[in-house]
Amino acid sequence: MNKLFQTVFFQARFRYVDVFIGGLRNFCLSLMGMKIGSGTYLPRINVTWPHKVTIGKFCKIENDVYFKHDGIWSENPSIEIGDNVFVGSYCEFNIRKGIKVGNNSLIASGCRFIDHDHGIALNELIRNQEGPESEILIGKNVWIGCNVVVLKGVLIDDGAIVAAGAVVTKNISINEIWGGVPARKIGNR
Repeated sequence: MNKLFQTVFFQARFRYVDVFIGGLRNFCLSLMGMKIGSGTYLPRINVTWPHKVTIGKFCKIENDVYFKHDGIWSENPSIEIGDNVFVGSYCEFNIRKGIKVGNNSLIASGCRFIDHDHGIALNELIRNQEGPESEILIGKNVWIGCNVVVLKGVLIDDGAIVAAGAVVTKNISINEIWGGVPARKIGNR
């Protein structure tokens, strides 16, 4: 009897309670301007400007993902997640210009996406200097391993794989496998 109760409770929690709470969270974020596709239920996340985020249909976003538009209020989304995308826990989208993630991509836990820099001139404090910024593009069916850092201006094309812990500073072509710090090509699919 106890095992049956635990099984029913566990299934009810994930099928109904989490969907209900996720639906409430989606409703509140939608009121603030976030666009969330059908079949996507958000867990506890952090977001600076909800109207700057668009998430597609049937996405799986895990807890504690940080969607940070690094700048003042402006119109139009800067963080665009396609359909059927997985984003693991503790990922950070630190975006000023923009990022687009294609459909059916997998982003493992702890990844960071940063599309801007600081300046390095000697005549003023580094923290007061605006540096270059450039959009990040992630193609369709891309797999990005745990704790990868993707920096400004990078295109990771369709079907590419990035190994865990890599720091991506250059474009990755279709179906290539990259890894290392800085990331370099280590194979093809």
